[in-house]
Amino acid sequence: MKFINKIVLSFVFAGSFLITSCDDLLQVDPRQSIDANGALNTPDAVSAALNSVYARLRPVSNYGRNLLALSDALADVGVTTSNSGRLIGENNNQPNAHFTADLWANSYFAINEANLIIAALSTVEGASAAQLARWEGEAKFLRALYYFDLVKVYSYIPTAVYAPGVIDEGGIPLVLEGVITSDAALSRQSPRSTVDQVYAQIYTDLEAAKTLLTSRGTQFASSAAASALLSRVALYRGDWPKAAAEATTALASNVGTVLSGSSYVNGWRADINPESMFEVRFAIAAESIGVNESLQTSYTTLLNLTANKNSQGGWGDFIPNPTVRGFFGLTQLQLGNPASDNNNWDVTRNSDIRGFLFTTGNTVRGAGRQIECIKFASKSGAAYLDNVPVIRKSEMHLNRAEANYHIPGNEAAALAELNAFKGLRGLPAVSLTGQALLDEILLERFKEFAFEGHRWFDLKRYGRNVVKIVPSVILTFDDFKILPPIPQREVDGNPNLNQNRGY
Repeated sequence: MKFINKIVLSFVFAGSFLITSCDDLLQVDPRQSIDANGALNTPDAVSAALNSVYARLRPVSNYGRNLLALSDALADVGVTTSNSGRLIGENNNQPNAHFTADLWANSYFAINEANLIIAALSTVEGASAAQLARWEGEAKFLRALYYFDLVKVYSYIPTAVYAPGVIDEGGIPLVLEGVITSDAALSRQSPRSTVDQVYAQIYTDLEAAKTLLTSRGTQFASSAAASALLSRVALYRGDWPKAAAEATTALASNVGTVLSGSSYVNGWRADINPESMFEVRFAIAAESIGVNESLQTSYTTLLNLTANKNSQGGWGDFIPNPTVRGFFGLTQLQLGNPASDNNNWDVTRNSDIRGFLFTTGNTVRGAGRQIECIKFASKSGAAYLDNVPVIRKSEMHLNRAEANYHIPGNEAAALAELNAFKGLRGLPAVSLTGQALLDEILLERFKEFAFEGHRWFDLKRYGRNVVKIVPSVILTFDDFKILPPIPQREVDGNPNLNQNRGY
């Protein structure tokens, strides 16, 4: 068997293990490869490898942009401005304008790294039992997160009631052993596992992570974050008691803080959002995605919130649509001298505190000023380095409300949870039952997670059509464009891998 000179831990593209040249696969950052002479048998080597698995959350394909901005563009959250031409196809739900092959490739690279780390732990010399437990827990948490993101994107979600003509296309390849050689990679021709098999593996990894981890900061996996992610996974699976129980466990933890009022708004300006239970950290300039595709530039034209608004800092490619502006009573107005084009702009809002996460941006290419989302707008004044909350603690309240709605006899608990949450955001209580209560819970999710990438998957979870006024689009759930194509090179290289319908 032919071994390569470097054990590149991110060698494998996918379960089908993309057939391509070794030279292409070796084009990775040196921080993400380890000398074959000492790979994964020392604490330093394992730590370096694990850092690489975390680092692969940062690219545009994953949490750098697409799992938030692209998914919301596919949904009914916002409208593209044409300032740079990005996200327009996705916003119009055009064929093949969807999640890209980079998500598949990057995620399976990371999964392979995690697999190799887990397999090597028994051979590490000089590590304490606590270190070994932490490494295993973090690797399994991350593997679960990557698999969950892949299966929710490329497959139907278990809670959806399929319309006529919609069939279960299967899950994704489930690969639990790492490979380090080209021959081994090419010998693996994995088919798609069932959706349930993928969810079962995610459960297994997160249950293990819960017992193995403590907490060392929200940029790292923790037991509480594993419970929080498991609550979300269970919600997608329709495992309502599990979703409620894990949300309760996460809320009882000391990881993250549920914020209200102005503290909630100010949390988005902090270096680390106090609500974060797990977030993707962008710490140094070298990690910045930059002016073209970062979340900041995708959502805003502002360099930072204290700078003169005539100083362009981004493209503002994706802004709230009339529906989202209506949620918060957002209206743009100019103060002072109408002839001036300076900082004299403001936005009126209703009582919902979340309205303060929107403001008037700059003029780009003469298109005029528009209302923009500023959840990601230069933490501490540093451009394009906003950390990305993957799980916020407030989500656990909405998860528990939704789960309790579906648990027989718990509708009153669901209503009480919903009203308590509304109070945190400055809204009055409601008195609802049945479908109206569920719709209100999902509406609060829409408001809370606008521009955070949840809405597309919430619509998928319930098999609901995507209805947009601007742009004018009606995407029915039985449309093949609900799912993206599996990268064609993967399908071509693996006869056991079936393509999604319509591609």
